[in-house]
Amino acid sequence: MGFFSWVFMGLLVGLLAKFIMPGEDPGGIFITILIGIAGAFLGGFIGSFLGLGTVSGFNFGSFLLATGGAVLLLILYRVIKKKPSTGVE
Repeated sequence: MGFFSWVFMGLLVGLLAKFIMPGEDPGGIFITILIGIAGAFLGGFIGSFLGLGTVSGFNFGSFLLATGGAVLLLILYRVIKKKPSTGVE
């Protein structure tokens, strides 16, 4: 896939991940695209490791793997960005 294909798929996958897991996340559309693109890479890596396939283009299997990776990254992003409780108010 070319550069613009990855950006477009990242946008679609990022938006779908945000639809699946709505909430307040800083960064707007750029973070959504980056999470989608990184999710596609992560989904492809995990998919190939588990023997499920890879993200190889615009097809249904690749889209599902990329979306799964983006949802996983969104969960990790929210866990990391969560403010720790200090116990002092």
